[in-house]
Amino acid sequence: MSNFGRILKEIGEFGLFQKRLVAALCIPSLFTAFDVIGQVFTGLSFPHHCNTDWIVERGPNLTDEARKNLTLPANEAGGYESCAMFSPVDLDLEIIEAYGINTTTGCTNGSDFLAPEGASSVVTEFNLVCDRSSLVEASQSIYMAGLLIGALVLGQMADRFGRRFVVLLSLLLLLVFGVSAGFSPNIYVYIALKFLGGFSISGIVLNAFVIGGEWSASSKFALCTIICHSTFPVGLMLLSGLAYLIPDWRILQLVLFSPLVVVLGLFYWILPESARWLITQGRKEEAVKEVRRAAKVNGRKVPEDLLERLDNEGPSKRGSMLDIFRISYLRKRALVMSYVWFGTSLVYYGLSLNVGNFGLDIYLTQFVFGLVELPARLGSLPLIQHFGRKKCLSVILGFAGAACLGILVIPQDLPVMVTIIAVLGKFAATASFSVVYVYTAELYPTTLRTAWA
Repeated sequence: MSNFGRILKEIGEFGLFQKRLVAALCIPSLFTAFDVIGQVFTGLSFPHHCNTDWIVERGPNLTDEARKNLTLPANEAGGYESCAMFSPVDLDLEIIEAYGINTTTGCTNGSDFLAPEGASSVVTEFNLVCDRSSLVEASQSIYMAGLLIGALVLGQMADRFGRRFVVLLSLLLLLVFGVSAGFSPNIYVYIALKFLGGFSISGIVLNAFVIGGEWSASSKFALCTIICHSTFPVGLMLLSGLAYLIPDWRILQLVLFSPLVVVLGLFYWILPESARWLITQGRKEEAVKEVRRAAKVNGRKVPEDLLERLDNEGPSKRGSMLDIFRISYLRKRALVMSYVWFGTSLVYYGLSLNVGNFGLDIYLTQFVFGLVELPARLGSLPLIQHFGRKKCLSVILGFAGAACLGILVIPQDLPVMVTIIAVLGKFAATASFSVVYVYTAELYPTTLRTAWA
């Protein structure tokens, strides 16, 4: 057992200090849920058709239905085309009614959306339909790129400058970019802010649970990780309720991220640095200060001789991501875990971000998706303790993939069945995420833990 392990045993391996810390570290997961899945609602689409107000000048007393009949071509389903209209002509209304218009064009004057009163989204405000609809998907893809780059950059920063610094920095960035997104003047600024928001999310996701785990006994690392992430589904359920109550996407964005002001102030006051990390950096005095603080909260005293022995450990060699590729066993782990992360993320986000395409009410479906994540995350702990990480990860990830394939063979006119299979897939994908976070962090040493986690 290392000297720090003996110190941890003396001050309490999972006492009041650790429990209070883990409880506090649950808070950021609420906001990560808001940011990761938020565009499901801020990018909500509504039925639409081309704006044809040009006909009003010729027939100001036309009913809405008569205006559509004169200006919008019919589609195969008997409704009106969403992205085409009859070309505006400089003719009297009587001639148009008698002979009609034979040529069509795109929505040159924008689109009219059949949205509930007071409802808006980036789609309605920035006219992201028809030939601009790809910008919605591009926004989500660029957000994911932000997550990737944030993981690479902030993971390295955490190993170099500390977990506490990166968590506080990431919370500040998420506050700034999350709130700023609500004031976006156009879709391009919105996309840029979403990218930066995704960048900041990685710093929170990769480091918050590590602080809790490194302050606890190694046997409690999995427990700390899963508990820290257990409020993510609570955030998903809150998101569905808030989105239902606040249909205006700009106001929703402000409501979701403004509370981070309070969270940031609270964390600046209470969040400790990882003593394990401080020791690896040779910062003994700071480590001793944090240890004494933890011992005081736990009502324990740490023997001075143990604190003196920290000098004998000395600073660890500073690791970098290149070490993962230099050392053969770490390189093998990295390749295998990269594939596992790819599969888990593909299934999880594939289901989560398509919650509106299963045929049922999007708010209810999102609530159920969040609700099913709770037992998936909490239930993964006894599973990995009993069966081990490797077996559990293999089985549940395979089940998640099978559920996704099952959705493809179910007819679209059975939305309830599609949603049930999707919920089962979401359950398995969530459990896989919980296990892979624990498994990955345990496979790497402290100096490299957040570089690849």
